[in-house]
Amino acid sequence: MEERIVEFIAGLRAAGVRISVAESADSFRAITEVGVIDRDIFRSALRTTLIKDPADVEAFDRLFPLYFGREAPPMLPATEGMDADQQQELRDALDSLPQELADLLRKLLDGQLSEQEMAQMRQQLQQAQNGQGSDRELQELMQQLAQAMRNRLAQLLNWLLSGQGPSKEQLQQIGQEVGLQRATHPYQQSSLTERMLRAMGMEQLAELLREMLEQLAEAGMSQEALKQLAETTQANADALGEQVNQFVGASIARQVTNQQPPPARMSDLMQRPFQSLSQQEAGELRNEVRRLAAQLRSRASLRHRRGKTGVLDPKATIRTNLRYGGVPVELKHRRRHVKPKLVLICDISTSMRPVVQFLLQLVYELQDQVARARSFAFIDDVSEITGAFAEMRPDKAIQDVLDNMPPGYYNTDLGFALNHFCKEYLDSVDGRTTVIVVGDGRNNYNPPRLDAFETIKRRARRMLWFNPEPPVIWGTGDSDMRKYLPFCHSVHEVGTLQQLTDAVDHLFTD
Repeated sequence: MEERIVEFIAGLRAAGVRISVAESADSFRAITEVGVIDRDIFRSALRTTLIKDPADVEAFDRLFPLYFGREAPPMLPATEGMDADQQQELRDALDSLPQELADLLRKLLDGQLSEQEMAQMRQQLQQAQNGQGSDRELQELMQQLAQAMRNRLAQLLNWLLSGQGPSKEQLQQIGQEVGLQRATHPYQQSSLTERMLRAMGMEQLAELLREMLEQLAEAGMSQEALKQLAETTQANADALGEQVNQFVGASIARQVTNQQPPPARMSDLMQRPFQSLSQQEAGELRNEVRRLAAQLRSRASLRHRRGKTGVLDPKATIRTNLRYGGVPVELKHRRRHVKPKLVLICDISTSMRPVVQFLLQLVYELQDQVARARSFAFIDDVSEITGAFAEMRPDKAIQDVLDNMPPGYYNTDLGFALNHFCKEYLDSVDGRTTVIVVGDGRNNYNPPRLDAFETIKRRARRMLWFNPEPPVIWGTGDSDMRKYLPFCHSVHEVGTLQQLTDAVDHLFTD
């Protein structure tokens, strides 16, 4: 059990959960106190000692049953639910069948069919099939059973009728055949479970059982006994499916832990698209945002100091020095506003959330370099979210905003949001304001309301657009991006943190 707990902790870490050595030691001390007999108490002890952040509960709940099982229903012998009379009926029915078929069924019910006996039984069934040409139905059943012996269907019947189930080694062998050893993501669990069950012969099972039950019925077995046999066998099939599913899930979890690639260099993560980041990598980048913000703050401060003097104004210098015969005795500088006023209009639909999270964190980490910032969020309508950043740290405020605005799927309406912004929030924009629209321009074929967008542009100093999609797909499908382009002073592709950082840095250059 200690080894399994160590593997579980490694799996949690691989899923992005931060667990210190001290917390690992706490979990072992807790398990020593409460024991492992009561599953609920055992689970609670691990969760209490290992999980600190509510966001990590989902990873814990997903991985725990993979490492410690879900207590799958047990498999029972097919005759378990039969009374003495029904079991006698089954024995009588077996005595009435051809010897080869009866021997096979007895061995399947007793779970005593070895690989060597399978080969021998296959030969006997083939011979019996050739000698039973007068009984077409029995001949067809013999043919099916002979075919079953050439795959795993006979072994599957053995597991289901005996109630013993496959061994771990047998599951590992079948898993190797269907490629389980190459699985590295939980989403593969369902498909690999299905492939393993198919390799066991589960697809052919129903037809073969039906044929066998018909033969037992003709041999004199009562309908009630047949029904009990069929129900127990089906229950065993369901239990086997759950066992295979747990085996696949636990195997994938261990492989993810053991084959976890070394952490990518931060420079590589900076170039990775937001949508391809794992939860752990996104967490690393969120920590990196603070360092990037410090760098941007230093550069912005330097520009601000230069801005106090301003840049040389050649025209004003020439005019001023005409009285000196054109000798530039007095230098004139053009002053400029270095600290921008910002208005951010952010699409927080499902596809845009990673970009918006990083952008808002960057901008609000740079608050001392911004004269004023007001933020607005929209999916199908727009609302102001500035207040959240006045009360909490940027990372907490962003999470609070997203939690209060459920993600949207295919219901983005940028045009409606822009029109509502013009009616309710246009006073947030003036001649010193840089307006940044953050979105992919995909409007679900709703009216783009270019008139509202132009109204905002006329009041603003600059109109910028941050889009995570590459320019090659702008305007495809439901994207209205190319319709908005003529109204923008500049458009930045921000599909990676590096691109986003460069775009934010550009805000402080003018």
